[in-house]
Amino acid sequence: MFVMENLIVALAKIIDMGLTLYLWLIIGRAIISWVNPDPYNPIVTFLYRVTEPVMAPIRRLIPMRGMGIDISPIIVIMIIYFLQMFLVKTIIQIAYSFH
Repeated sequence: MFVMENLIVALAKIIDMGLTLYLWLIIGRAIISWVNPDPYNPIVTFLYRVTEPVMAPIRRLIPMRGMGIDISPIIVIMIIYFLQMFLVKTIIQIAYSFH
């Protein structure tokens, strides 16, 4: 049964690493948005393509008209932290319950 436990823990760690990587992509996009980036720069294009599918629905749910600041990266970061604290830890606890 230890094989199943190790497999599930490894999957949880990979999910955690993926969430951390995406967190840094969101932070990078937020920092780039503070300046006037070249929209044809490959790095800027990559960041927008990777992060926009997650940030666009949040912008639709929480309209930012008149605020002057886009808080969708903050909301995405909070969701990522929630997933790391709840989902990943729950998966690891499920794996350890196979003892």
